[in-house]
Amino acid sequence: MTYCLAINVNEGLVFCSDSRTNAGTDNVSVYSKMHTFVWPGERTFVLLSAGNLATTQAVVKKLKGDIPAGLVPNLLTVGSMHEAADYLGLVSTQVQKTHASRDTANTSFEATFIFGGQIGDAPPEIFLVYPQGNCIHESSEHPFLQVGEIKYGKPILDRVIKRDLDLERAARCALVSMNSTCRSNVTVGPPIELLLYERDSLGQGRRFSLTDEDPFARELSEKWNAGLMSALENLPRFPWEDPLEDGDASGRVRPLHAKP
Repeated sequence: MTYCLAINVNEGLVFCSDSRTNAGTDNVSVYSKMHTFVWPGERTFVLLSAGNLATTQAVVKKLKGDIPAGLVPNLLTVGSMHEAADYLGLVSTQVQKTHASRDTANTSFEATFIFGGQIGDAPPEIFLVYPQGNCIHESSEHPFLQVGEIKYGKPILDRVIKRDLDLERAARCALVSMNSTCRSNVTVGPPIELLLYERDSLGQGRRFSLTDEDPFARELSEKWNAGLMSALENLPRFPWEDPLEDGDASGRVRPLHAKP
């Protein structure tokens, strides 16, 4: 399985992905699911991939190869992020059809992508591209997109991510979302890749790769766990837990069935 997410805030974009691939309990490997295509000062694209590894690798190879081959459209000729997402969807469906035509074992070659970036002075955008080639844009109320094991890391995104959140806080939120997913599902695992793209920079952005042993990743996990425990301890008490609310003069708590 996998988990990838992207966040679109006013200051820029955040991308986060795990690196674990799983073809059975005895066939676990590590592959990067984050791919960048950058023409400094002109356009920046980031691709997060989930699904069949043969499909995702072939899609990335074709995206890179179409440019020197002079095939149109390609990532240099598209005029908008939506046009770029449509092009990605077309490439993906073509690759899936090619693989399926040679398959004799009813293998699923489906792949799903999160695709984002910026072209020129147009605003940064992120898209979720489905195996069928169609795509959706993130919503204004919840400016993030997820693929893979989304359920474990979604609650914090729902509560925290807003357009006006600063880029670094959004990135820490992405890491907490990933950490929650890794702790709840062993098929999602490190190295965790994180990329922060600052709006209008049209460059590579800040990219990190974090293992379980990375001091920053360990400290973030420990402090998040401690914060959760602190929040739990500070939640309102039940009436019978407070001797001032429901106790006798000695401070002893009266059982619920006891009469005054």
